[in-house]
Amino acid sequence: MSEVSDSAIEPPVLICPSRDSDVEAMLAIYRRHIRRGIEDSVDDSGTPEPDDLRDRRKNFRQHRLPHVVATFRGEVVGYAYVVLFRKRPAYRFAVKHSIYVHHEHQARGIGRLLLRDLIDACAAAGFRQMIGYIDADNAASLALHERFGFVRVGVLPGVAYRYGRWADTVMVQRSLGLGATEPPAPTSIFSR
Repeated sequence: MSEVSDSAIEPPVLICPSRDSDVEAMLAIYRRHIRRGIEDSVDDSGTPEPDDLRDRRKNFRQHRLPHVVATFRGEVVGYAYVVLFRKRPAYRFAVKHSIYVHHEHQARGIGRLLLRDLIDACAAAGFRQMIGYIDADNAASLALHERFGFVRVGVLPGVAYRYGRWADTVMVQRSLGLGATEPPAPTSIFSR
């Protein structure tokens, strides 16, 4: 568990593995993010239900993929996780990450703490590349990722429709550990 406090008066924001008891709070954060800028008439029946997220968490744990929450004063204020970039064996060293911060706690460094934790956990697990997709209008997230060494590697033009207009998505990537400079060790945990 990581903890950081930017003030001697405020309690720290804690980063720790998610638990089943965090599921409802994580879903509330997620639902608000995915509905942002979308007309009420648009169906969102694909939104995960609590049992879906509980099953995903079990799958993450079985595959040693980090799924963490940020808590402040005992409340979940953000969460983050990684999934394999692609399910094919050739891509076993690359992960794609997602970070969601509660709307009332944005611009307080929570995304920074979550991203740092994911990078550290993924590097320690032997992953070599970390990838993210960011709304092109999300300047704060793009700047945060750049501070952590991510580079823009692509743009997906007009893939989202929000706020009555088409929006682009930016693909970012950074190396972890040795990155692509050397092949993996023959005894890598990923070779099983």
